[in-house]
Amino acid sequence: MTAQHMELLVEEPSMEAFLRELLPRIIPAGRTFDIHAFQGKPDLLGKLESRLRGYAHWLPEDWRLIVVVDRDGDDCRKLKRRMEAMAVTAGLKSRSQARSHRWQIVNRIAVEELEAWYFGDWEAVRNAYPRVSPNVSGKQGFRDPDAVAGGTWQAFERILKQHGYFQTGLRKVEAARALGARIDPQRNRSRSFMRFHEAILEAIA
Repeated sequence: MTAQHMELLVEEPSMEAFLRELLPRIIPAGRTFDIHAFQGKPDLLGKLESRLRGYAHWLPEDWRLIVVVDRDGDDCRKLKRRMEAMAVTAGLKSRSQARSHRWQIVNRIAVEELEAWYFGDWEAVRNAYPRVSPNVSGKQGFRDPDAVAGGTWQAFERILKQHGYFQTGLRKVEAARALGARIDPQRNRSRSFMRFHEAILEAIA
């Protein structure tokens, strides 16, 4: 059944801010969503299974749950297995295990952080911050948005500082709102963003 409502669990306020700008541009009119931000990844993962157990008792057939965390330095496969195990233990059908589109929950990982999704659409970044170089995404070390070395948010902050933005430090929520309103899902080259976007489209199809 097509999702009429989505509940998103995210690890921190910047992802919430990003998605509140992005999702209304993706989902059809009349569909709804809500976003629950936690106080960091350990907080989300520590509370996730109990939250999912609660959802399992009353989740309507036309609702979907979407959990989004940053990979950070974790092993992506181990992190995904941990999240999938919590969904199964809670009694929910995950997208990875369902044999049809009738899943209840999907787990998605931003590799390595939300800022990788910004690097995936550098045109959107330049739209928000016109002084940045148009050549960043073609430079060695930035061609694969999900493989930016040395911390994705630190790299993003460093580039913006070099061009006169956020001189006192990256204001993550502010940047998230700006980029969430501008990123083009069809243009984004980040593989982890593509997988997130595919799950949203499948839920509302």
